[in-house]
Amino acid sequence: MIEEVLATARYNPKIDPTLGIWTWEISFYLFMGGMAAGIMLFAAWAVLSRKGDQLVFAHSRFALWAPVVLSLGMTTLFLDLEYKLHVFRFYTSLQATSPMSWGAWVLVLIYPLMIGQALSTLRQGYPMLAGLVNRVPGGGRVMRACEAQRRMIAWLVIPLAVCLGIYTGVLLSAFGARPFWNSGVLGPLFLISGMSTAAVLPILAGANPPERHFFEVVDIGLITAELVLIALLLINLATGGAQHIQALALVTGGQYTVPFWLWFVLPGLLVPVVFELVAARRYRWLGLTAAALVVYGGFMLR
Repeated sequence: MIEEVLATARYNPKIDPTLGIWTWEISFYLFMGGMAAGIMLFAAWAVLSRKGDQLVFAHSRFALWAPVVLSLGMTTLFLDLEYKLHVFRFYTSLQATSPMSWGAWVLVLIYPLMIGQALSTLRQGYPMLAGLVNRVPGGGRVMRACEAQRRMIAWLVIPLAVCLGIYTGVLLSAFGARPFWNSGVLGPLFLISGMSTAAVLPILAGANPPERHFFEVVDIGLITAELVLIALLLINLATGGAQHIQALALVTGGQYTVPFWLWFVLPGLLVPVVFELVAARRYRWLGLTAAALVVYGGFMLR
């Protein structure tokens, strides 16, 4: 037997000897980005479906939450940047093969629409804030223009919100060095998860009983879709190459088995859907508990 000794002088901070580039800030950004996408989609749907009398919160108050939620996520993303003054470099070109480049440009497009969507509901949902906007020169005129084009803004919001929700998953799935992430299922999974966390916000915010019931039913469907996508993700790993099978082993007896099944799937998906199916309408505290667990599960997924 011939012994071989491999020696290297390679050392890159945060890469060698272990890879540890992304911290909690990125997870929080991906979580808030998905939630913002879901908020925009539900606010747009409430307008287009003409159910403002039934979905009062979603129709008149929800849209303002989207820029707040996304801006919180963007703040943590900015904190994670090593060279913060170089952030403008994202916008000096569009790299067609870079998900991060596409995401940066989607954010540029989505912010004006997001603000327009919020302004179109401000007078109805937040009269005091609308009064402050009216005091700004030209603010009242812009607000009235957004109100007049409310349905058009809603139609424009939908494709960009879908892109934002999917992008948060594509950003990870494009990272081939992590076989567990490297799946086309991740984009739709993060979109559905973001919609699910957004769907429970009206429940937590104290929407009227019919609206709470509507979003509970919607969330049951979204959690079911999420469970199906997670199953497809695991099947995809199980039928992949050796590196994908090794990645699957991390959650089927490996070091991430407990976090994945007992910290995410059980409390973040299975328990909430049971609560929503069985007793949420009878006991409001169970509905609130289920909603809080869904938000927790969305963050744990990231």
